[in-house]
Amino acid sequence: MTANRLSHQFDTSDATAVAAAALGPMLEPGDTVLLSGPVGAGKTHFARSLIRSVLITPEDVPSPTFTLVQTYDTTAGPLWHADLYRIGTVDEIEELGLAEAFDTAICLVEWPDRLGDLRPENALNIWLKDGTSEDSRTLCANWQDPRWAGKMKAWAP
Repeated sequence: MTANRLSHQFDTSDATAVAAAALGPMLEPGDTVLLSGPVGAGKTHFARSLIRSVLITPEDVPSPTFTLVQTYDTTAGPLWHADLYRIGTVDEIEELGLAEAFDTAICLVEWPDRLGDLRPENALNIWLKDGTSEDSRTLCANWQDPRWAGKMKAWAP
């Protein structure tokens, strides 16, 4: 199946946050968003804004860089936010229970290249990279699973 794609340029970090917050309410358990890009590209900023948009009770949304996974109760069900930067092997990911969460929770995964064979084929892939100015970002998304088509058409930042 051919992958579907979209791309968008955000002029400010606030615009990136607004786009992430608009995507959050469209997600449901079983949806996985894989966030890629270099260090400092805005992956955690995007994830944090998305998570805040669906929290039942407002709370701090720290980066899971050292805890590896943070879980949240959201309006759509459980949400797992994983940062795999410090992961060395796929076995470590299996120990976290992330593979099971792909089926039962909304999952946001930073550094998804670490997933290896555990990478879900039905995920939404988002790449963030620096834009033309200091605060601007370019977002490129692609997906194969047809369930993303309607969500992306409704979201299209």
